[in-house]
Amino acid sequence: MNSTKISIITATFNRGYIIKDAIEGVLRQKYKNYEYIIVDGKSKDNTVDILKEYEPKFEGRMKWISEPDEGLYDAINKGFKMATGDVVGIINSDDYFHCDDVFDTIADGFSDTSIQVVFGNERIINPENPDVNYRFEAPWYFRPWMFRIGLEPPHPTFYARRELFEKWGYYKMGYVISADFELMMRFLYIHKAKYKYINHTFLTFRNSGISTNSSNRHMMNKEIVRACAVNHIWTCIPLVYLKYFFKIPELWFGKNRK
Repeated sequence: MNSTKISIITATFNRGYIIKDAIEGVLRQKYKNYEYIIVDGKSKDNTVDILKEYEPKFEGRMKWISEPDEGLYDAINKGFKMATGDVVGIINSDDYFHCDDVFDTIADGFSDTSIQVVFGNERIINPENPDVNYRFEAPWYFRPWMFRIGLEPPHPTFYARRELFEKWGYYKMGYVISADFELMMRFLYIHKAKYKYINHTFLTFRNSGISTNSSNRHMMNKEIVRACAVNHIWTCIPLVYLKYFFKIPELWFGKNRK
């Protein structure tokens, strides 16, 4: 029996209207060697009431806090530092797991003790039309050099051994959108963590967050250039915009992927 313990983190703020999907997706997982940590930023809606409602259903596998924080990445860092699992990852409060065997798949990926990071596929939808894929990310082609052109594994499918965060650091503050890009680049490009791509759909991502807003894309790309510079990797805005050529197949062929 696989003994890998998985810690899954949700950072949330005023998402009482939608967070149940994320929670239910965790609760449905067949693999039970996990802990679920929810870090709430002192929501003013009914989020805490929902957490109290669901906590007993997890039979000791769920813990949560509700207190002010300094934004999304600060909240995720809090969750990671609370974690006790062998590997850690996230599920956004707006998103939900695609099926009930995601944790089994992740645990199997880490059964090879030399593997330090795994990631998989991500289904992206428009909230107004959830039955149809807007895009489907299957990063089978990803190589660490692609960080130079702004490409990264789908962050919500990124799971890493907890010891890596303790050794190489957590999400850096000062980024509005791209701290996840900087962290994955640091792990996979700078420190050359041994990774495994798994051809399995981990989750459904609602195309409604800050990074998907077209007015913020330029900011995101500027932050990517800054993240590269901080890590002594040369790139520039025109080079980063090459990543959009890789998005065309995701839009074109992803409509019917499952």
